[in-house]
Amino acid sequence: MSEPPDPVAGPLRDPEHRVSPKAVRLWLLEALSALVIFTGGSLGLAAWIPSWSWLPAWLSGNSWLVPVVVLVPGTPLLLLEPFVRYAVHRWELSGDVVYARSGFLTREWVFVPVSRIQTVDKAQGWFERMLGLATLEIRTASHAGSSTIKGLDLVIAAGLAERLAHRAEELRDDAT
Repeated sequence: MSEPPDPVAGPLRDPEHRVSPKAVRLWLLEALSALVIFTGGSLGLAAWIPSWSWLPAWLSGNSWLVPVVVLVPGTPLLLLEPFVRYAVHRWELSGDVVYARSGFLTREWVFVPVSRIQTVDKAQGWFERMLGLATLEIRTASHAGSSTIKGLDLVIAAGLAERLAHRAEELRDDAT
């Protein structure tokens, strides 16, 4: 039998810092790229379907529906996802813990003890470089692997990476 949640602790509070507002543009670009790729694939599939003799006639005659099935749900998701992600994604370095929240359809809360950090990296994809953003990757020896904070300004990501690396080193020296 599990214990009931502690009523004194209350719900998790929001981490203090939002990601960069430019992250909305990043996520729009990423979603648009994915939609273009899926639409292109669906157009190729729609052109190929009529040659499949084993399909029912109603399907091979209406192969134009394949891109429609991709675009109709994909377009609202393309427009909605970046704004929802921006509202949700937050981070905080509090004492000896990195606290981050992320997600779109699901939510993920991550608490990384600074004393457990093995490496801190910042990475930039193509779109991140164009927008001056970076992703901070925090690796621990945990079975969960690494934790990431996406959509940070490059300067903030670099400063946070440096602070985490120095703080982790201080805590390791104190433990010996």
